[in-house]
Amino acid sequence: MIKIETILDILKKDQNFREIIADGDYYFNYQGLSFDKISYDSRKADSRTLFFVKGEHFKREFLEKAVAAGLEFYLSETDFEVGIPVLLVNDIKQAMSLIAMEFYGHPEQKLKLLAFTGTKGKTTSAYFAYNILKQSHRPALLSTMNTTLDGETFFKSTLTTPESLDLFEMMAQAVANGLTHLIMEVSSQAYLKKRVYGLTFDVGVFLNISPDHIGPIEHPTFEDYFYHKRLLMDNSRAVVVNSGMDHFQIVKEQVASMEHDFYGADSVNNIQQSQAFSFEAQGKLAGSYDIQLIGRFNQENAIATGLACLRLGASLKDIQAGIAQTRVPGRMEVLTQSNGAKVFVDYAHNGDSLAKLLSVVQEHQKGQTVLVLGATGNKGESRRKDFGLLLNQHPEIKVILTADDPNREDPIAIAREIASYISFEVDMIADREEAIKKALSLTSAEGDAVILAGKGADAYQIINDQKVPYPGDYALAEKYI
Repeated sequence: MIKIETILDILKKDQNFREIIADGDYYFNYQGLSFDKISYDSRKADSRTLFFVKGEHFKREFLEKAVAAGLEFYLSETDFEVGIPVLLVNDIKQAMSLIAMEFYGHPEQKLKLLAFTGTKGKTTSAYFAYNILKQSHRPALLSTMNTTLDGETFFKSTLTTPESLDLFEMMAQAVANGLTHLIMEVSSQAYLKKRVYGLTFDVGVFLNISPDHIGPIEHPTFEDYFYHKRLLMDNSRAVVVNSGMDHFQIVKEQVASMEHDFYGADSVNNIQQSQAFSFEAQGKLAGSYDIQLIGRFNQENAIATGLACLRLGASLKDIQAGIAQTRVPGRMEVLTQSNGAKVFVDYAHNGDSLAKLLSVVQEHQKGQTVLVLGATGNKGESRRKDFGLLLNQHPEIKVILTADDPNREDPIAIAREIASYISFEVDMIADREEAIKKALSLTSAEGDAVILAGKGADAYQIINDQKVPYPGDYALAEKYI
């Protein structure tokens, strides 16, 4: 339960209170009001609900239906004049986050919080952290791939970082289940949409930055994207930063007065010796590590995670065991065809992550490389040019362009846009299953490789704003092997 007096105190301290209006009257007697539920879903609202009006596409009719179902009070940036009192605020997202913290009893103060940001590697690093911390602690995990609030049952999240009301409810569940730590992926959208407003993390990790999520419904510019990524540093008690990332100097200056660790080739915490499934580390994590995920970038993600977990109570033994146990669905999963050729399934879905994936695969596989790739529709449109320009540097690769969450766009039109930046001939097959079947048929020897990039472990295709069931790249590779 939360009282109106508490809500007003929170909003006023945040300079986010405007007024309460009831039927045009500014002198509504609100004393004694209290609420047993908080929600932004009008379908779940009743007389005991504090309802938040959020979203650019919110319609008055949603509120009218909620009023008909018994809703008696709501928070909004606008007075919809639906016959019940409204508490007006300047920023509904800020209000949601701070009120949710209070409503759920400040669960963020009862957990050690670890957050990862970066253009790529967040999910892999979150999995490393979960496996490290579970050695001696009881962590919860909020990840794009999998979420667990009890360490036993897992489910897939719809957002990389949940809406604040959902986030603090999930934290409260984790606390109630006796968990001690919470590992989160924090996207740039989380700060742009203020899903973590007012939240301070014990450790924040900045893995890397490259142009992505730039478009009409995301970030207008790279500067805006980078700025919102860096907000995690301002909202963490200690930070871990990749010294080899682009624009590192900006982040280095930002965190100079904070508790911090740098990792990578330009720091003391680096990789001394690297092999496919093991590496030697220097610095605070000095020692030998086994790892199931190939690629130096995965080894660096492991070091970043180890440094963060060291600050959260993990031992070096925990870190070694956790890294060795970690595998991630859809991240560098490897299958072998009957002819010995390797099939790599990976979530690489932008130019930078694809470049690293190609580099790792071609380091180990010296024969023919076949790449199956698409680009998402109605978002991340800059990726298409990035893919095309990158692939234009690799005429030795057999490229098959196909569907990857085309949404409201034609996958062949997206493929043509990618191909417009490529000077050699590529194949275009709209049906992703057919594209995978064709790719597997093009290998003949042990040194050959098929790369299925973009979808990872996703068991759906986004078409016309709907998640349409899809077997998954790994399952299809198994089927046609």
